[in-house]
Amino acid sequence: MQTVFNKELPLAIGADHAGFEYKEAIKQWLTEQGWTIADKGTHSLDSTDYPDYAHPVASMVENGEAGVGILICGSAEGVSITANKHQGIRAALVWNTEVAALSRQHNSANIICLPARFVSLDDAKKMVEIFLSTEFEGGRHQNRVDKISC
Repeated sequence: MQTVFNKELPLAIGADHAGFEYKEAIKQWLTEQGWTIADKGTHSLDSTDYPDYAHPVASMVENGEAGVGILICGSAEGVSITANKHQGIRAALVWNTEVAALSRQHNSANIICLPARFVSLDDAKKMVEIFLSTEFEGGRHQNRVDKISC
């Protein structure tokens, strides 16, 4: 897989119980492609709270300890809202391949948020692949991205 993100930095990944199985599958798939993964949990199907995993992933990306992040929960709303509380984070809720591409091209998203209850694992992998390989277009979009942070 071609990537626009630096593989020298780890990819941070996290999920709540609803996203656990997707997280494990995506983590294995990305490891096979040469990614170093920083798994911020959860580590089981036991019910848990999504902010406990979204904050550590967002913090790693925010602080430059990870080059990119993946968050997964049932709807992806909770992890997206939580991650976007961090300065410099642009966490995109992605439900199809076109949105995955646009979140990078137009918004320079640095965390992809996947709704495990609404997309198949194969589609989730396709979205991650597109997200990791799509360049930010800059230009008129840069002006908009520059206006996001408070």
